[in-house]
Amino acid sequence: MIRLKTVCVDDELPSLKLLKEYCEMMPGIELIKSFSNSKEAISFLEKTRVDLLLLDIRMPGFTGLELLQQLNYKPLCIFITADLGSAVQAYELDVIDYLIKPVPFARFEKSVNKAMDYKRFTAFNDADEQIIMFKSDYMIQRMRLADILWVEGFGEYIKLVGRFKNFTLLQRMTEFAEQYAYLGFIRIHKSYLVLAQDIESYSSSTVKLKSGHELPIGRVYKQNVQLGG
Repeated sequence: MIRLKTVCVDDELPSLKLLKEYCEMMPGIELIKSFSNSKEAISFLEKTRVDLLLLDIRMPGFTGLELLQQLNYKPLCIFITADLGSAVQAYELDVIDYLIKPVPFARFEKSVNKAMDYKRFTAFNDADEQIIMFKSDYMIQRMRLADILWVEGFGEYIKLVGRFKNFTLLQRMTEFAEQYAYLGFIRIHKSYLVLAQDIESYSSSTVKLKSGHELPIGRVYKQNVQLGG
């Protein structure tokens, strides 16, 4: 069974107590820590990667939005708040859900199940194909590994360039590279990732893919291509 390592952050102690009770009722959640102080939460989260954050928004110090933006990785997130006015900004951060207090258990359970589904299917194998799943345009998308030509970075965003369709994700290139390195993605340039198996040849300045496309190769990444080849 999927178990999500989870952290709760809320400056209201009754809310934290209720979330702890809710988490104990969900076998898929492993609540490892609760914080009433957002600064302390950031300090912990920078050292300890978690799967899921249950976040309030309006808190002293850092808001939940600021907390999520400060992290150097991207856990799944469910905002649980009395703030009615930050939903658009929250969804721009690609969160799983946005719940308004008071939250009944059934609604909480539905959101956690969405997070578990996303975690379960983010990357999986079946007998015939490898597929990754990710969030783009506020929806969970599915893409065959064989259909990905390359991954291109644009600051806080990446673009999955596919044979049939492209997707833009709010995710750092480094994070994507770490998450899917086991599938064979290697970095050939500060702005490009490719699948090692798709490289046909390379020179001092370019990598030629089996699809016929050519991409630049960065000097500091040549060793990746040599090892990947």
